[in-house]
Amino acid sequence: MTTPDAERERGADDERGTVRDYADGEIQTYSGRVNRWLIVVYVILVLWAAYYLVVYWGGLGPGLEPPR
Repeated sequence: MTTPDAERERGADDERGTVRDYADGEIQTYSGRVNRWLIVVYVILVLWAAYYLVVYWGGLGPGLEPPR
């Protein structure tokens, strides 16, 4: 929990917007945008999940089927 003394707000002129400090400045929070590289990682994971779902749908999985 924080008290009003433990929470400081910086001005909104910073490019990140209002930054709030907790735990004597050890934790900082702000409302901002998601980094582009993280969005790319999310897209790659969703595409991989869709590929895996389509290719291995209904089977036992890679390497688990008995030999033919």
